[in-house]
Amino acid sequence: MKPILIFLLGLTLCLSADEAAKKQFEETKAKAEKGNKIAQFYLGMMYDNGEGVLEDDKEAVKWFRKAAEQGSPEAQANLGVMCFSGFGVEKDDKASFEWFRKAAEQNFPYAQPSLGYMYHYGLGVEKDVVKAYAWYNIAGAGHGGKILKDKLAKKMTPDQITKAEALQEGILKKILIALAEKGDAEAQNKIGLIYFEGKGVEKDFKEA
Repeated sequence: MKPILIFLLGLTLCLSADEAAKKQFEETKAKAEKGNKIAQFYLGMMYDNGEGVLEDDKEAVKWFRKAAEQGSPEAQANLGVMCFSGFGVEKDDKASFEWFRKAAEQNFPYAQPSLGYMYHYGLGVEKDVVKAYAWYNIAGAGHGGKILKDKLAKKMTPDQITKAEALQEGILKKILIALAEKGDAEAQNKIGLIYFEGKGVEKDFKEA
């Protein structure tokens, strides 16, 4: 194939992809404007990454906030990042902490090590290494929590680690209960097992 034909073919494909991205953006925006929180989150991502529209951090924050206020943990975590970094909004560690907390308490794994980090270094909240360790541990290895937890553990006393592990157990139960109340079958089974075996709670076969 001649070079000019290859160039024209490549140009055509690029234009087609660009038109598809613009169409996807318009469709997502229409749904977002009707209050769909999933669409609002994705619209924020589109503005954040410049997909089908010019990159615009302020618009990204606007749509992340709309979705976050409707309870989207993905949007809450992204808004936490924007507030922490100062992209599209004035840097605000307190706001960042609150958004990370809301997402983490909904068991959104990417927010959990971030929340631990905020506690670890006292960013937007009073420094608390026990809570930092607990959230790092909840995040686990897959999201960087283990590395951060192991690093922090070297500076903690055995008593602090024991308290952190007990706190972690309590946090996980609250997360499971909240998920179970929303109809999450896996969470419901785990909560039932906890009450059945009396793990950290009084045995209750009726609750189980």
